[in-house]
Amino acid sequence: MAKDHGPSVKNDKLYEKLRGQGESKEKAARIANAKAAGTLSHRSTKLEGRTKADLLKEAREIGIEGRSTMDKPALVKAIRGHR
Repeated sequence: MAKDHGPSVKNDKLYEKLRGQGESKEKAARIANAKAAGTLSHRSTKLEGRTKADLLKEAREIGIEGRSTMDKPALVKAIRGHR
């Protein structure tokens, strides 16, 4: 059974799995909460397979600066660098 990580983590089991894979606490919580809220769906699992609009939306959500001037490959690189 997964340990209770408090009210800030909505999916404790997924959080623990991600932490076990070496993800930061912040990233693991963000992914676990998005999964629990049902907002973790993308049209494609690979960044290169997503539209530029999808990449811009994700970049905005995670706070990447200068995203509006980036082309698609630059957005992919910036998002990967943030993960």
